[in-house]
Amino acid sequence: MEAEITLWVDGTRHRLVVDTRTTLLDALRERLRITSPKKGCDHGQCGACTILLDGRRALSCLALAVAYQGSEIVTADGLGDGEPHPLQRAFIEHDAFQCGYCTPGQIVSAVGMIREAAEGWPSAAGKDQDAAEVVLDDEEIRERMAGNLCRCGAYANIVPAIAEVARP
Repeated sequence: MEAEITLWVDGTRHRLVVDTRTTLLDALRERLRITSPKKGCDHGQCGACTILLDGRRALSCLALAVAYQGSEIVTADGLGDGEPHPLQRAFIEHDAFQCGYCTPGQIVSAVGMIREAAEGWPSAAGKDQDAAEVVLDDEEIRERMAGNLCRCGAYANIVPAIAEVARP
């Protein structure tokens, strides 16, 4: 069965007809040719497909496109308003990538994570549940970014890149 949907991706309205089983990741990559979200594991375990969905981090490989009719989607391509986003610049300055496959998902996830921390969301480990303000030290950044994997092991540079933006 097919359905006509409208998606707002990186500030642009897109109308398309999709099979109701089409994931948001496949709609973005195959139908709209937006390739910054990557197909890594296709099971929601690696974070390479991370997008911001109505302002919150989401794994696009686990989301059906038809369920997000009219939603606002932001990919790594749409973060910078024509200029590189501060996290994109920090990743470059800190050499926080090797092959680069996970980089868009890492950056989008970091944008969402910093926003979640600013809003007082506790981490999964709960170390800051009683704190008046979340402190994004290196340990907390690692905990909150645990859903984004890097096959190359660039974590030693990813955490300082995120910290530079999270702790200005």
